[in-house]
Amino acid sequence: MKEVIWNELEEQFTSMQEIRRYLHMHPEVSYKEHETVEYICNFYDEFDIPYERNIGGNGIVARIEGGLLGKTVALRADFDALPIQEETGVAYQSTVPNVSHACGHDGHTATLLVLAKTLFQHREQLVGNYVMIHQHAEEVTPGGAKAMVEAGCLEGVDAVFGTHLWSQFDAGIIQTRPGAMMAGADSFTLTLHGVGGHGAMPHTTVDTVTLGAQIVTALQQVASRRINPTSPVVLTVGSFHAGDAFNIIAGSAELKGTVRTFDVEVREQVIVEMERIIKGLCEAADATFTFDYTRGHPPVINDALMAQHVLETAQHVPNVKAAQIMDANMVGEDFSYYLNARPGAFFFTGAKPLDGPAYAHHHPKFNFEEYAMVAAAQTLAAVAIDFNTNA
Repeated sequence: MKEVIWNELEEQFTSMQEIRRYLHMHPEVSYKEHETVEYICNFYDEFDIPYERNIGGNGIVARIEGGLLGKTVALRADFDALPIQEETGVAYQSTVPNVSHACGHDGHTATLLVLAKTLFQHREQLVGNYVMIHQHAEEVTPGGAKAMVEAGCLEGVDAVFGTHLWSQFDAGIIQTRPGAMMAGADSFTLTLHGVGGHGAMPHTTVDTVTLGAQIVTALQQVASRRINPTSPVVLTVGSFHAGDAFNIIAGSAELKGTVRTFDVEVREQVIVEMERIIKGLCEAADATFTFDYTRGHPPVINDALMAQHVLETAQHVPNVKAAQIMDANMVGEDFSYYLNARPGAFFFTGAKPLDGPAYAHHHPKFNFEEYAMVAAAQTLAAVAIDFNTNA
């Protein structure tokens, strides 16, 4: 049965491509994916596949009951786009100004829809049940996964799996790892309050530009000198805004950034160290501050046995050239909420373009090799079927 499904998925590549390109031309940002929701629901209606909508917001959950008793496995795809003006120049480029699918979620949705259709058509011969989770708002905090889990999308589910098409390595490569795979992604905003004044009379001011510069530099010591070097930490200040004139010392400044960690205790230590540094430098400069720290998605921690299941299963999948253990990645993903609730694993499916440069995710020229969707669908099918059959 697995081989039959693999073959049919390969035969339906054109359908995947058509779905992907339609969604690519009509992207919607997080929490505003209303037309995308209708498209997904219409697809399920066309094939009489039962589903529920408005799960935790714009989420959709389809359920396929196999004809033979077994476990229940969930598969997830996200469908929100990004507030980025597309610059690919492809014929199916986004028709929405300043919004594009610059992360591959259109491909994830196309993959899961065609896989759901194929599984449903063979449901009488399948062992166990298959839950298809179509998730909104992956790109923002708190994200759609948290709300969907809280709304019960994993009720009755024994294991959960998901994949991300990845433009940074070759199509046909599957990568995952046991344990920590992707980082927890936090954000912060620091507002400095000083005293502005004339640039020729700095002694009458409290200069938030020089103070901010000191803080940016000092914060780099958190990862390099305060945290155990065996615990990876990224602390990035990505935005620094102060003043608007060349001869005026700014009385306020705003710094924004992100913190990435794999361990909850390390995250809390980072916050303490950041506040200590900020407070000390502000006191020395006679300035005050407001520090807003947002704990974002938790780290993606794969169940060791489930990750091994993916690696072993993927080796036998058509269109998969190799299944590899990857290095941990500092990018964040709210698939972590599913893994906090059920055993499972997340994996990358290589989708590097065959021609032209491989732009990173969230780049205006991001694109991926579309045939990688077949490898993704076949691997998800194998992982799910084997889990239900052998569990």
